[in-house]
Amino acid sequence: MNIGILGGTFDPIHLGHLVVAEEARIKLGFSEVLFVPAGEPWLKVDRAITPAAHRVEMVRRAIANNPYFKLCTLEVERPGPSYTVDTVIALRERLGSDAKLFFMLGRDALAELPLWKEPKKLIELCRLVVAPRAVQGEVEGVASKGFKDLETAIPGLLGNIIELDMPVIGISSSEIRQRVAHGLSIRYLVPAEVEKYIQEQKLYLGQRND
Repeated sequence: MNIGILGGTFDPIHLGHLVVAEEARIKLGFSEVLFVPAGEPWLKVDRAITPAAHRVEMVRRAIANNPYFKLCTLEVERPGPSYTVDTVIALRERLGSDAKLFFMLGRDALAELPLWKEPKKLIELCRLVVAPRAVQGEVEGVASKGFKDLETAIPGLLGNIIELDMPVIGISSSEIRQRVAHGLSIRYLVPAEVEKYIQEQKLYLGQRND
């Protein structure tokens, strides 16, 4: 069986995450997609992260009506920084050798893969499904980040990548946080239940940068 894995801070989860997961599920024949909220994302130590309990609950609400989407709290339950390779190892042990694992990430994250913990081991454990990301109104391609450089840094990487053919979804969690902080609507950017939760819990109200 093919299992999709979508990890992230999910601060907050938004419709772009859900669209990517559903497109990958359909096109790659996933039995299910695991949403894995990060516990302590080591690449984001430069900003405050919303407590895990809130981020987990937003994911739970966002995926509640899709029977193929499952919440995995492995990272938030594990102490210390969250590393994708550790998560994939744990999922491999939990799901068994019959499961084929596919880790989904954006092109921007792919460009940073050489900085990740044990990237070579990661691509031995799972295939990478790369979704397009919008950067300043344009699609950021792997080539712009040095396609050959990535292969040099992580031999075998390019043969382990599946590029997901889908429209670019120009939604970002950082933009949503800023919109909330400025009192702007986030309707149609996040699921209705997530919008309601953000309002109820008064999340992101103090995060204006202007």
